[in-house]
Amino acid sequence: MTEPSRRTRAEQRRDTEARILSAARETFAELGYERTTIRAVAAAAGVRPGLVMHYFGSKEELFATAAHLPADELPPGDPAQALLATLRRRLEGPPVASLAVLRSMFTHGEAAEDFREAGRDWLGSIERAIPADRPELRAALISAIMTGLVVDRYLLKHSALADAPADDILDLLRPCIESLVGAR
Repeated sequence: MTEPSRRTRAEQRRDTEARILSAARETFAELGYERTTIRAVAAAAGVRPGLVMHYFGSKEELFATAAHLPADELPPGDPAQALLATLRRRLEGPPVASLAVLRSMFTHGEAAEDFREAGRDWLGSIERAIPADRPELRAALISAIMTGLVVDRYLLKHSALADAPADDILDLLRPCIESLVGAR
C-alpha cells in the first residue's frame, strides 16, 4: 500500500487562500459589497473568520483582491470574431469577478472606480481593433451590449437571456457586432 502524498504547508496555505478567494467572489457576486460579511465568506469557504482576516486583512482588501478585473485585451485577428469569442466565455459561465464589481458598484465607490478603470482599458482595446469610422462610439455600443447581457443573464435573470444557450445569443448578435466593428 502506498502512502498518500503529503502536501507542504505552503501548498495548504495556497489552497486555503484560493478557497477563501473563490468563496469571496461568489459571495460578493451574490450579495454585493454592503451585504457581504467576513463571516459569510468564511462559512462559504469552510474556515474561521479570523483566517479570512489573516490572509486578507480587511473586508476592503478581500474585495479588492476578489473583484480585481484583469485587463481584457482582444486577441489578434478579426475583431468581430474576437469580440464574439469573448462574449461566449462570459455567457458560458458566470464571470464572478465582474459580477462582484457590477453588483457592488452602486454602493461601494471603490467597485465603481474599478469598473470604470477596467472599462477604459477594455474600450481602448476595442477601439484599436475597429477599422471603421467613429471607433469610440462603436466600442462604447459594443461594451454596453456585452455589459447589458451579463447583467441581464446573471444578475437580473428576468428575461429569456438567463437560460438561452450561448450559441443562440451569439447567432442573433453576430450581424450586430460585425456591423458595429465595420466588417463587410
